[in-house]
Amino acid sequence: MIQGLLFDMDGLMLDTEKLLARFWMQAAHEAGFPMTFEHVLGIRSLAAVFAKPKLKGIFGEAFDYERIRARRRELTAEHIAKYGIEVKPGLHELLGFAKENGIRMAVTTATDRERAEEYLRKADVHDLFDAFVCGDMVTKGKPDPEIYLTASRELGLEPSVCMALEDSPNGIRSAYAAGCKAVMIPDLSQPEEELKPLLYACVPTLADVIPLLKGEGSHR
Repeated sequence: MIQGLLFDMDGLMLDTEKLLARFWMQAAHEAGFPMTFEHVLGIRSLAAVFAKPKLKGIFGEAFDYERIRARRRELTAEHIAKYGIEVKPGLHELLGFAKENGIRMAVTTATDRERAEEYLRKADVHDLFDAFVCGDMVTKGKPDPEIYLTASRELGLEPSVCMALEDSPNGIRSAYAAGCKAVMIPDLSQPEEELKPLLYACVPTLADVIPLLKGEGSHR
């Protein structure tokens, strides 16, 4: 019986992953580095401690990770201030079902807490969550399991009774390593073969998580 739902944010609840990809590439190109969509996919949900050496390994030591990331954040903030936040299909249905059935919920995002809470308030879902574990609140980010272990503990639950919802491979690896039931709702890419053994299920939208919580349907 699932007692806790652990939600990634960007690309899972909020349709912001496409913005992160767009503006990572723009910021890198402005700095003279030919970052591609494939490069961005490789660092989704990856903590800075892992993303920085990965990108330097691709583009060389001249890649100023902090400056380019700051520019990406600036571009993203400007876009959101102008156009607002889009939520992913099925979010409100799933949150409503969880609340009605006493399932505790936590946010588990690589984004820092200030921005995560700002975005979720803009999306009008912030107050539905029981706990927040964000990128600046853990020592080791995804794919390390710390963020999911911490979120489970914050909810007062064992990881084994928590379902973790993710759109990225690094997030799935983090959730699986923590002992959660890892469910992928793909956003920018489908799961590759090597990821599939880690999945409890892969479903197209957040609304499709509801049958899993009811114990209906097959996994994977």
